[in-house]
Amino acid sequence: MSRAIVVGYDGSAHAADALTWAAREAARARLPLRIVYVARTVVDGYVVSDRPLDLSTQVGGQVLGDAVERVHAVAPAIEVATQVDERESVAAALTDASEHAHLLVVGSRGRGGVAGLLLGSVSVTVVAHAHCPVVVVRRHAEAAAPSSPRPVVVGVDGSATSARAVDVAFDQASRRGAPLVAVHAWELPSVIGPVPPWMPEEVEELRVAERVVLSESLAGHAERYPDVQVRAIVRRGAPAYVVLTAADDAELLVVGSRGRGGFRGLLLGSVSQAVLHHATCPVMVVHPAG
Repeated sequence: MSRAIVVGYDGSAHAADALTWAAREAARARLPLRIVYVARTVVDGYVVSDRPLDLSTQVGGQVLGDAVERVHAVAPAIEVATQVDERESVAAALTDASEHAHLLVVGSRGRGGVAGLLLGSVSVTVVAHAHCPVVVVRRHAEAAAPSSPRPVVVGVDGSATSARAVDVAFDQASRRGAPLVAVHAWELPSVIGPVPPWMPEEVEELRVAERVVLSESLAGHAERYPDVQVRAIVRRGAPAYVVLTAADDAELLVVGSRGRGGFRGLLLGSVSQAVLHHATCPVMVVHPAG
């Protein structure tokens, strides 16, 4: 049996956007969709001590019934399964659900989200700990179809995790019939002490070397994905800023969970955290192998 696309759903507007995105992705990938509702007794930050678990489960069944109707309206041909998870931690439930999933989709915030925050604590935790790629969908990310396909954008830094992100991004672009924009940012190495400024020829050497990093990261993909039109961008600047600028009108932004400059042991790097908080399109975070 194919691994399913799993989506967390709690009936909120943010979750509804994630559900729509996940349904369309399941249809594109020809994969089943599994909708997970966590039957908590904690609602909007308040513990409801007199709310028995069976009532929470009953509410979950109603919420999931609504979810299935929404999915069938968007992608009537896909196989849909539902699950009520009876525990308090939404993040733990979704992380466990990701263990055998092809992809996990979550909204940027859920019912317990604080107004004004761009990303909820559940989304951050799930992205950091999930066992499969995670897509965080912002509100109204799926607007009316543009006249031409919007690009899939991938951040590239030459790391092993970035290589996995490139593979996933090519696959996404191919199935969507969209162009791919591969972005690599670089900065001059920091220097300490009374050293002379960087000479122009030294800067140019670094620029050439960084172009090679991107070229090597994309090598071989054109043969496997001849249908994908690729635009390569190598730009000097802060990586998060460069990637976010390139993804301003993207269909999807794909990044690795940690990159070349990441600290061993950290689950999310600074660039992936920045794009999760500030990107205006859905963001897919790809984890290292294993």
